[in-house]
Amino acid sequence: MSQHTPNELTTIFKRDRDLVTRLKTEDGHFARLAEDYHAVNREVHRIEAETEAASDERAESLKKQRLKLLDELTAMVTAARSNA
Repeated sequence: MSQHTPNELTTIFKRDRDLVTRLKTEDGHFARLAEDYHAVNREVHRIEAETEAASDERAESLKKQRLKLLDELTAMVTAARSNA
């Protein structure tokens, strides 16, 4: 498996890196969502890299879960950016 996992939050929110770090330390809900996103994203990456087997249904379910988490995280980052 490569060292670089696509779709990491640090890449997605590159310009808001400091804000994301602050939210992870100050907002427990954001931190849990970020941790869940990280775990799901890693699993999707392992499946796509073919280092872990999964059914098409499982892969699609994980991708949908990742997207839902990303939507929630994006909304929280956007709100925090507006309030800053």
